[in-house]
Amino acid sequence: MLIVFSLSAHAQGDDARLACGTITDAATQRAIKASIRYASVPSGSITGQFIDSTYAFTFFGLAKYKITAEAEGYRPRTILLDPSDIGTDERVERNIALMPEAETIRLSALIFEQGKAQIASTSYRGLDAMVDMMKDYPRMIIQLEGHTDNVGSHEANMRLAQARVDAVKEYLTSKGICKSRIKTKAFGGSQPLATEDSPEARILNRRVEMRILKAE
Repeated sequence: MLIVFSLSAHAQGDDARLACGTITDAATQRAIKASIRYASVPSGSITGQFIDSTYAFTFFGLAKYKITAEAEGYRPRTILLDPSDIGTDERVERNIALMPEAETIRLSALIFEQGKAQIASTSYRGLDAMVDMMKDYPRMIIQLEGHTDNVGSHEANMRLAQARVDAVKEYLTSKGICKSRIKTKAFGGSQPLATEDSPEARILNRRVEMRILKAE
């Protein structure tokens, strides 16, 4: 981990507090190594840099901080840390989820019951990260695309694929995302990632993908 910092003298009597967080892939929730820069705003008199998947630094007073994370293959993202968000443990934890540059992202952490559109509770954390990302990018429009394996009839697979993307859309809208920002499309088993007839291939082909239609 590389840390470079520059800071001015703090007023005596200010209490030290801790800002910390983890940089993750917005789709998979996997921690990723990134270049992380922070600076107090508006003066910029306190700055620092990390190259790691996590960051932690001490801050003083009531100044806000701008934190920017950049990683190869991902869109840069900047958040604003506000001391008013501090917890009772004298720390502010803000994780930063980066969105891959690819237009289509496989939601690999999304799990359904076999043959059903019921979202497993273990998927909620990943979906909540999507909610946070869409709130951070309020003009973002996505399309959820449902895929199944080729077992069963085409009609049944299309219904299942549509039901699954509808379930994801319903979850996102229940968390405050406007439904007009979420399009859906079902492909059934028409676009397999693997063509061999094996359990592993069928698991790979059963998926929901997020296509970014507008990322501003």
